Amino acid sequence: MSHVTAPLSGPLGGPLDGLLVVDFSRVLAGPFATMMLADLGARVIKVERPGTGDDSRSYGPFVAGESLYFARVNRGKESVVLDLGDEGDLELVRELVRRADVLVENFRPGVMARRGLGPEDCLALNPDLVYCSISGFGHSGPWSQRPAYDAVVQGMSGIMAITGAEDGPPVKPGSPVADLSAGLYAFGGILAALRGGRGTHLDVAMYDATVSLLEGAALAWLVTGEEPPRMGNAHYTIAPFDTFPCADREITVCAANDMLFGALCSALGLPGLLSDPRFASNALRHDHRDELKAEISAVLRTANATHWLAVLEAAGVPSGPIASVEEAVGSEQSRARRMVVDAGGLPVPGQPVKLSAWEDPATRPAAPGLDEHGEAVRKELRERLSPGG
Repeated sequence: MSHVTAPLSGPLGGPLDGLLVVDFSRVLAGPFATMMLADLGARVIKVERPGTGDDSRSYGPFVAGESLYFARVNRGKESVVLDLGDEGDLELVRELVRRADVLVENFRPGVMARRGLGPEDCLALNPDLVYCSISGFGHSGPWSQRPAYDAVVQGMSGIMAITGAEDGPPVKPGSPVADLSAGLYAFGGILAALRGGRGTHLDVAMYDATVSLLEGAALAWLVTGEEPPRMGNAHYTIAPFDTFPCADREITVCAANDMLFGALCSALGLPGLLSDPRFASNALRHDHRDELKAEISAVLRTANATHWLAVLEAAGVPSGPIASVEEAVGSEQSRARRMVVDAGGLPVPGQPVKLSAWEDPATRPAAPGLDEHGEAVRKELRERLSPGG
């Protein structure tokens, strides 16, 4: 497949070098997927609407008038403003589609088709195209036309119903898991479709993505028909697997098998728990998890978290602090793994996909200004459209 000429903004080298992605998406799910592609070397041309561009350009927090929300998920992309209601601009878009490997959009189903840019239209222009649609509820089913934001989907997917304390109300997870999981599935689906070597319409729904994350709660209902309760930080089938209070702060302790449970009891000086019939197996420990948590907590409260984490680490018991965002992002592990990078002078979360054959640079290209690359991209496309181009 032929491509538009060399990247104008110089995205970093990577396994996706030479891949051209046309990005019509905005806000989070789609831009998150295309950011991953850009981080791995793809050229991503972001097509934005006149005047305001991506909605998230207006979302805070702001630094020097620029949205950090937008900057985080649009680094390394090129921005061109094109009016899909203008026939001249629309012809430039069609030319871009003809040259692209991937198209990503996250409008409600039918919106792109009304512009003459639906999956059938674009695959007719470019039979090898991977056309990725991300929407709230997908392009089929009775809910396909419902509007959706992350919190709406979290509520409808069951995630909120199983999140929170046993005696408390449903709680939305602190991270936008519906948007992010859809973006990750789109990223993986795009790579799978490219590997398949044929043009296709990839239909990713935020709802589907979030329902897939129900994991043990979904399995519990599918097997028993009973609605799983909220369990706070506990696990649906494993105990002890929870947060526990120390003298100064809480920690997480996970002893997921008999060997680890034995190591935990030895480390805490609780050998009597190993002979207690209530705790003789994981199933029994889970049935009596409240009593077990009380026994463990009584010991942990006698010293601070630093002490107990050192003891548990020495015993080989999986455990860790409940870190603040500052502690997590600023940790030596995050620094060693380059999970904070510089994008045009702004610190942003790094790329979690580490590939030994390619570098993982500590600096990344900045997110583009609105229409920053517009003049050059439009010129490039017009030259392609001209006779002999």
